[in-house]
Amino acid sequence: MLTVFLLSPASCSGTRAKLLLRSRTSPLTARLANGGAPIGEVFTFMSSLYFRGKLAYANAFGAPPRGWSGSLVIAPGRGLMGADVLIRLMDLQDMAEIPVDEDEPRYREPLVQHATALERALGPDGRAVLLGSVATEKYVGPLMDVLGDRLLFPPTFAGRGDMSRGGLMLRCARAGTPLDYVPVRGAVRHGPKPPKLGPAPR
Repeated sequence: MLTVFLLSPASCSGTRAKLLLRSRTSPLTARLANGGAPIGEVFTFMSSLYFRGKLAYANAFGAPPRGWSGSLVIAPGRGLMGADVLIRLMDLQDMAEIPVDEDEPRYREPLVQHATALERALGPDGRAVLLGSVATEKYVGPLMDVLGDRLLFPPTFAGRGDMSRGGLMLRCARAGTPLDYVPVRGAVRHGPKPPKLGPAPR
């Protein structure tokens, strides 16, 4: 089955993003200033375990339509970007200026435009799986308007914190065992905090 993963963004205005934008010594900053670096790598630096888990999971289990990436990053103001697409410092600066808010046209309109193209590429049977929070409408609202019941998420995410989700996805990617998914529409999107993950298997 055609499957594309939609990765919620790292904070482009957070502490680690500001470190990147201001650093005079970071090798990643140097790459951003001279030719660029993949957005997946940049967001992994800014979000650490959580984004690293999302990216590893999407790379392991994505089965995209021809011409699409299986790992699409929600990029403020840029819609959906393949995780391997290069960005530069000016791109990161621009993203930092755009609130991730469903009522912000600069965020919503490119996201809806790209989701509409994705919906056509997936055909009648493909699916898009959101790897990110479904507790708010900032991702769910624009995406569900276009994708409807083909917007899925792992129900085990409900109630988990970011680090728990990241660790869980890394384990699944390493084991080659995908999670279960359910449509976002009508699902329980808030839940009790699950038990902590046990030690990772050796």
